[in-house]
Order: sequence, then structure tokens, then C-alpha cells
Amino acid sequence: MRVDVHTRRGAFAMSAAFETQPGEILAVIGPNGSGKSTLLNAIAGLLPAAGSVVVGDRVLDAPAGPGAPRGTHVPPSRRRIALLGQRPLLFPHLSIRENVAFGPRAQGVPRAEARRRASMRLEEVGLGGLAARRPAELSGGQQQRAAIARALAAEPDALLLDEPFAALDAPSAAQARRLIAAQQGQNPAIPILLVTHDPMDALILAARTLVMHDGAVVQGGSTAEVLGHPRTEFVAALAGVNRLEAVGADGDVVHAGGLMLRGHGDALGVGETGSAVFAPGSVRTEPLQERADAGSATDPNHWMGRVTQLDPIPGGIRLRTAEHPGVAVDCPSTHAVALGLHPGQRLAFRIDDADVSVRAEPPRGR
Repeated sequence: MRVDVHTRRGAFAMSAAFETQPGEILAVIGPNGSGKSTLLNAIAGLLPAAGSVVVGDRVLDAPAGPGAPRGTHVPPSRRRIALLGQRPLLFPHLSIRENVAFGPRAQGVPRAEARRRASMRLEEVGLGGLAARRPAELSGGQQQRAAIARALAAEPDALLLDEPFAALDAPSAAQARRLIAAQQGQNPAIPILLVTHDPMDALILAARTLVMHDGAVVQGGSTAEVLGHPRTEFVAALAGVNRLEAVGADGDVVHAGGLMLRGHGDALGVGETGSAVFAPGSVRTEPLQERADAGSATDPNHWMGRVTQLDPIPGGIRLRTAEHPGVAVDCPSTHAVALGLHPGQRLAFRIDDADVSVRAEPPRGR
């Protein structure tokens, strides 16, 4: 699938260009209002958009040009693109089998074949024994699995997913993720575009991720790189990492957020700007005491601070200090107990070079 679309809704403009391969799951993340759903609706043909959309060898949208003075626009009903959101939107008066068979029937598939496809898809999503029930007789997770089966029964050329797991409980979401992941091994394989706020969706399902902000793609690449070294505060918060603006100092040291850090990645020259990223759990927390092997606060990757904030997290405590309020540090529960962790306590912190990622970036605003 090749996409290069531009659309405007009132004062909001959205522009995105990218490619996906057959069988690939591409994640799209970004804050609310960044244009993610607008992008899916433009690809599905539900919003007027300029530019081009090509799926396989089918041109669905194309600008005017030689031989096509009016351009190309295939209506949504003929695009063979399935769009699935948070709500299943099943027909309440039809059985689950009839819901799933609706897509093939709308394409002109004979009733018997449509019902066969529906039964096969329902078996795949674990609902074969519930085919005769109405949507109201199913749980929310079962309804969403039925909606996935309905989307796939239509044998689309591409699948667009708009926060499909957001309204599900943890077990149902995990099962739905497995269903989507299983599509990569199907024949024929189809490209899948997954809009999500949950970084676990991207990590589990997508080899590549795009980041959207203010209607534009601001970062793209492997999911490991995008979430491992985000370029925006939003993605840093989403990924649960510290991201600090950095300036190159002497040697391989950078000044970042009031800290002196040495890491891996890009070597910043003196005065060169970039960012330093590290996980809160990579920081070691130690009592503030004199030891022969203890690093000084003036040494790279060592600092001291007075605890001002303690927040519970799974398996431990997240703390912040007065000196570096923008730096989160995670302390395992057992270590927090051993330290006697409390507000006002002064502690020493250190992090290994291998746990700090440094990237060169132009100053903001350029």
C-alpha cells in the first residue's frame, strides 16, 4: 500500500506519505487530535482528500493528469478496504453469522458461500459455537472478535484498525492482538495499519511505527528505534522513558537536563544539539554516603538529589528530585524498602553508558 494524502477539515490540515508491504503491520501513534483517525478515513475514502492511495495494483485515489483529467477516486464501497474502530458496530437484529456474512453478501457472493466464509472466520476467532446468537448476547470482547471476523470475511485488500483494543479488558485485548498478529501468516497477506495509544500494541504487533503530531508524520522507522529514542515528549511519555534536550560538551559527554551524561549513539560535537534518552528503570539508586568506588556528582552519569515526589508503579516506586524534576527514576519495591525511601531523603544516582542513547538533532524551531 502506497499512501500520499492531504486533507483539510476546517482549520486542521493533515498530510502523510508512507508505504507498507503485504503482510506488514504498521503502527501509527500520536496525541489526540494529531490526525490519526483522519488519515484512516482518508485512506478508506470516507473523507475528501488530495493525493494518491494505491493498494496492490489498484489505484484508489490519484490526482488529475494526462489521460485522467478528473483524477481517480474509487468510492468507499468499492475500495476493498476494511476499517475497524473501538466499537464493533454489529447489526443488532442479525445473528453473529449473518453479521459476518454481510460483507461477502454485499460484494455479490452467493448466500451459501458467504455463510461458509462467515463460519470459517468465526471458528478462527473462537466464536464458532456462538454463531446463532445476537450481538447483545455476547460480551464486549466477543463482539469485537466478531467485528474482526466480519472485516476479514470480506477479504479486504487492506485492513485499517482505529484503536481496536481500547475498549476491551486485558484478556480480551490480548486475544484480539493475537488474532491481528495471526493475519501476517495468512495467504494472501494484506497490509494492516494500526492506530493505537498503547506502546505495547506497537511493540507486540508492528515492526515499524509512524508518529503523527499536528497533522503531520514527525517520526518514522523501526518500532524499537521510535520508542527507544523518541523525538517528541509525547512519544517519550508514551514509551515511559526520560527524554532530555542535550548539548555536546568536551569529549563524548553531553549536558542534558542539568546532568552530565555519556552514552552510545551519535557523538555530539561541542555545542551541537541533540537528545539523550534513558529508561527510569536503568538508573541505580544508592544511599548518599562516601565510598571508595562511588562516583562524584561531577562525574558523567552520576548525580545526587533530594526526593520530592514518590509515586507507586507496578513492582516499585517512581521518584523525582528537587534538583532534576524532569528525570524519573524507578526503584524496585525491595530496594525502596532497604533504602527507607521517603520525601526529603538525599540519594545518589548513577547509570551505565550503555543505557543512555544519544542522538543528534537540530535545535527546535528549525
